[in-house]
Amino acid sequence: MAIPVEIISKVIEQTAKVVDEQVEAQLSKLNEMDDDDLERLKERRLEALKKAQKQKQEWLSKGHGEYREISSEKDFFGEVKESKNVVCHFYRNSTYRCKILDKHLALLAKKHVETKFIKLNVEKAPFLTERLRIKVIPTLALLLDGKTKDYVVGFTDLGNTDEFSTEMLEWRLGCSDVINYSGNLMEPPTGTQKSGSKITKVDKKSIRGRGYDSDSEDD
Repeated sequence: MAIPVEIISKVIEQTAKVVDEQVEAQLSKLNEMDDDDLERLKERRLEALKKAQKQKQEWLSKGHGEYREISSEKDFFGEVKESKNVVCHFYRNSTYRCKILDKHLALLAKKHVETKFIKLNVEKAPFLTERLRIKVIPTLALLLDGKTKDYVVGFTDLGNTDEFSTEMLEWRLGCSDVINYSGNLMEPPTGTQKSGSKITKVDKKSIRGRGYDSDSEDD
């Protein structure tokens, strides 16, 4: 049953009135502020900007803002210990899909300075890969406060395609709270999936097993 045009018009008119009243209230509040109030407001905003800049510089000093390779398991523990949010790509040189991930992670590292993005060759980290039960390559380990919260195993969560977008990977990382994601977490970005592909949640049991399994058809 169609909604009468009169009702729709009335709802729009009422909504516009509420918005106008809210804007008017804000303008009135600003008009009532004296010079001291405005100066305090300016100081608070300046202080917030300084705090944000200081935090950014602290992140950069810890290696955030760039996608870096670490050389050993010992380095991994040091990197994770000093940063709250960490994305670690466990890769192998012979696996083609690892190179695809490298491209997207390099872009996200620059965009999300709040998170550290690193990569580690599984052949140099046998103890760590066994401890984290990483058996499918590539795998992203998503860590918060030094603890592994989630995994992105292969490209299953990214639409089961090599042609997923950086936005798709960004959304997936946002679902695990390892980056500050400003989009809609309820659904993946549009226009990033092939027809018939599905987005599924990571089943951590899928990374258990013996030996490394490659998620790359070209490996």
